[in-house]
Amino acid sequence: MPAGYGILPAEQGGGLLPWSWARERLERSHNYWFVTVRPDGRPHTVVVWGSWIDNRFYFSTDRSARKATNLARNPNCVVCPENTGEAISVEGIAREVTDLAIVRRHIAVYDPKYNWSSKETDGPFYEVTPRRVLAFIEGHDNFIGRSTRWTFR
Repeated sequence: MPAGYGILPAEQGGGLLPWSWARERLERSHNYWFVTVRPDGRPHTVVVWGSWIDNRFYFSTDRSARKATNLARNPNCVVCPENTGEAISVEGIAREVTDLAIVRRHIAVYDPKYNWSSKETDGPFYEVTPRRVLAFIEGHDNFIGRSTRWTFR
């Protein structure tokens, strides 16, 4: 983060959050804020249910839903779990999943989590691959010492 935020480097008492901290929160979140880009460049934000598996976010929606039509034109998106006191923002690229093994794996996590009964035909199913993840814990002391960014290639 820019120096003006007062983020301390590790040698001055700051410390990075471990990836396991972020992963645990992404796995257990119930609701996720999901942001896509409309054709005119405006953001579109909705709450979705989904699963975090092997550093990817999975969800399904109707093909005619605004988020699906936005992703068809522009796959850039943001996923944020519901707890903003322990904020995580996943910037990524979404792609439609057609591999039935991946769909079944998502359903195996999703259905017990939401007490749901999904079908493999409930798609389309999407996978969001992170490019950059930002995280911090609410509160000035924690923000200064614990803000973290992960970059994925």
